[in-house]
Amino acid sequence: MNGIAINEEFLQQVEALQTVVKNNVAGLFGGNHQSKTYGSSSEFADYRDYIAGDDITKIDWNAYARFEKLYLKLYLDERQLHTKIYIDASRSMGYGRGKKDIQALRFAATLAYLSISEMDKVSVFVIRENGLEEVISSMLGKESYVNEIGKLNQIEFYGDSRISEAILPSTVGFGDGLSVIISDFLTENDFENAVTYLVGKKRDVFCAQILSAEELNPKARGKLHFFDSENSDRFYRKNINREIIQAYKKALEYVQERIRNLCLSRGAEYLLIPADEPVTEVFFNKLVSMGVLK
Repeated sequence: MNGIAINEEFLQQVEALQTVVKNNVAGLFGGNHQSKTYGSSSEFADYRDYIAGDDITKIDWNAYARFEKLYLKLYLDERQLHTKIYIDASRSMGYGRGKKDIQALRFAATLAYLSISEMDKVSVFVIRENGLEEVISSMLGKESYVNEIGKLNQIEFYGDSRISEAILPSTVGFGDGLSVIISDFLTENDFENAVTYLVGKKRDVFCAQILSAEELNPKARGKLHFFDSENSDRFYRKNINREIIQAYKKALEYVQERIRNLCLSRGAEYLLIPADEPVTEVFFNKLVSMGVLK
């Protein structure tokens, strides 16, 4: 991966996004948070800003005396949800000038922050070949987020990924939160069974398809060699003309419809994310229009 995806400037943007969104996260796609209450456990977890209508008995008056601002003390709840994020780390995710890999990591980091702000646990996994590599395990609270999220910068994108083969054998929990698959989904390997499996576990499922500008609107013309980024033994020699571009666009539309229709039929959410689109715009515009954020 070229460049650092998660840096101080980006984290400031994420924090600003959460300040605007506050608690208007519509259950992170499944509605669980709309009925969620914090527990009466004595184990302190985090603070958040006071919002009109909150229980005033949970205000930290010592913090108010220091900062002249109202904060609520939050405690762990036995029904705490667990957000699990799966990042496709295949070589094709590093294709293009639009930096699909960086977009994938930043989208994951933003989702993780919103989940942390809702007092959910967050785990992040890399899908590599037919297995999962856990990058972040059960992260909880903003202090933990600051300490852990930089691990995403260490993820390398290479080889192949087989999404279903990796996710199906794993322990995901039943009805206890959100599962997010971040990939370009440009693969002949099965991913349908993974979505079906997660939905069957009564989890909220969200598929984020990230594509580069070159993939969405190719400009290549003339006689060119193309090499499969995940299999060096596969290559193509083509004279790229208008007909070839039109055929490619139809094939891409088929790929997008395949994952979109799968999600629709399973009650999951789907979103296409251009690699060069600022992640804050993705959350403000696209997720709001979907009804994911209000």
